[in-house]
Amino acid sequence: MLKNGAKKTAVSGACSASLCLLLLLLVAVHHHQVPGTGGDAVLGETGVRSPLLRNGEDSNRRGFSSYFTRLTRGRREADRPPGRSSEDPPPAEDIGAQDVFIAVKTTKKFHRSRLDLLLETWISRNVQQTYIFTDGEDEELKKKIGSHAINTNCSAAHSRQALSCKMAVEYDRFIESRKKWFCHVDDDNYVNVGTLVKLLSRYQHTQDVYLGKPSLDRPIEATERLPDNKMKPVNFWFATGGAGFCVSRGLALKMSPWASGGHFMNTAEKIRLPDDCTIGYIIESVLGVPLTRSNLFHSHLENLQQVSKSEVHRQITLSYGMFENKSNIINLKGLFPLEEDPSRFKSVHCLLYPDTPWCPPQVAF
Repeated sequence: MLKNGAKKTAVSGACSASLCLLLLLLVAVHHHQVPGTGGDAVLGETGVRSPLLRNGEDSNRRGFSSYFTRLTRGRREADRPPGRSSEDPPPAEDIGAQDVFIAVKTTKKFHRSRLDLLLETWISRNVQQTYIFTDGEDEELKKKIGSHAINTNCSAAHSRQALSCKMAVEYDRFIESRKKWFCHVDDDNYVNVGTLVKLLSRYQHTQDVYLGKPSLDRPIEATERLPDNKMKPVNFWFATGGAGFCVSRGLALKMSPWASGGHFMNTAEKIRLPDDCTIGYIIESVLGVPLTRSNLFHSHLENLQQVSKSEVHRQITLSYGMFENKSNIINLKGLFPLEEDPSRFKSVHCLLYPDTPWCPPQVAF
């Protein structure tokens, strides 16, 4: 009798355990049903409603499989490090190349050796927004770009006074143009205007925007000359003119008391620094507007070999020259021999604009 009682108790306990397990499975399946479907569908692994199978075991397996799939996917998303979207941010303002005033600073002795190369490459596609500021008359240059060739009547010397003289004329001409952006480059810069416009469109031209790239790893230190022979130390960041920089019209108008007319040269004399430093002084030290840095601007003061061919189209300015006593150029091979294209600007131009008539026809991109 005792043995029979024990057997009945064990069977009863086993049935209770099985019943509990069955109830748990039913609750799990019910928990994963889609609301509003009346229990007729569950979420599959892709979140799409699927009809329940009549076989209870298959239905339970699908419910648990779907649950753990979503759980694993959620953990994977949580563990993934945050990253930037591959898409560019939407523009803050709809602008075009016609809204940009590009000032190229040069000197007459470089008209043939440097300027002709720019006229043949990037300026050829951007004549209407490019203005060349030089220090001597050149009838051949005028035939090519007309009134956009501007003789500043400044000294041809490479002194801070002569450089500031040209920058003063650049600033005044920009204000007269009523264009939205002022961008300054040197005669050894290649400008990718399309990428430049894309960068500028991220900002409102009415805001205070100063874009460029410093050539120093720390703010420059200077001495500001005050009345009564007093001195005041100042330090500020500036964007090197050798890589190019841009200033919004809203900010340029605020610079007027220190930059318009003959004021720019007077301001430069107060700190006794060249033109690009004076721009940085007015903007950062006087007006308190910080430089917005962009590594898409490049000068001959950096190692241009580090700019890869696949990244050329993303850059705004490029340059050439000497770096650590070696030729400092973009490393582009196979387009033109070095003897024919020592600056590599022709190669860059054909990479960006392969439809140019004088580009090698075998080049494919």
